[in-house]
Amino acid sequence: MTLRSALFLPASNPRALAKARTLPSDAVILDLEDAVAPDAKALAREAAVAAVREGGFGERVLAVRTNGLDTPHAMDDLAALATARPSAVLIPKVDGVATLAAARATLGPDVPLWAMIETCRGILSLPAIAAAAHDVGLAALVAGSNDLAKEMRLPAPEALLPLRVQIVVAARSAGLIALDGVCNSLDASDRLAAECAEGRRLGFDGKTLIHPNQIAAANAGFGPDEAEIAWAQRVVAAFAEPDAATLGAIRLDGQMVERLHLAEAERILALGQS
Repeated sequence: MTLRSALFLPASNPRALAKARTLPSDAVILDLEDAVAPDAKALAREAAVAAVREGGFGERVLAVRTNGLDTPHAMDDLAALATARPSAVLIPKVDGVATLAAARATLGPDVPLWAMIETCRGILSLPAIAAAAHDVGLAALVAGSNDLAKEMRLPAPEALLPLRVQIVVAARSAGLIALDGVCNSLDASDRLAAECAEGRRLGFDGKTLIHPNQIAAANAGFGPDEAEIAWAQRVVAAFAEPDAATLGAIRLDGQMVERLHLAEAERILALGQS
């Protein structure tokens, strides 16, 4: 699954829902939580369910973020989404396995869960969450950078770097997608590009976004460049040679290349076709 860009949109905004069907993001996340006023929660839930049932999002992953399980809205969200069945349901402020198990019990067995890691307890629970991923039907971890920085009272978001790495490690250990946190700046294109480049270096698959004008940067930043594609093509071609059919490692461009590099090359080429 290619998830370079995952755009948050308020489910209570009809124009945003209509526009989401035309945007080049890999995923759309209809938000019932932060982007929706308290008195509009029920309306947003109804709109999200209607949008999921209506479809028209093409190959985009269509996820819905519920309200937190510590709010009076969450169980109604989950019950409604259990019948609508979006591509995934994103649970905010996941503190541990119990939060995911409670969501799964109401949502039913079929819809994949995504977990937002945006609390200190969530960070400390990452090993347990990863270990239980299969049992609770977890498919992705999402860095909730803003809430995590607020809880930690961080003076600068750069201090989150080691915690973001922990999210990637947990995701990789369980075969999950890892999505980086949002960029709050809507006009500083250089900052957004830098965040995308850093996120990819840390191992994230893609980035969550808050505005359509951020999609292109995320798709480019988390996609392979020409040099990477060329390297991947050479690796695949080299291992396709008859003499390499039974070899675990070969010499290419003056370096030793193993079959683990072949798997990475194939992943890069698949990503480049997205």
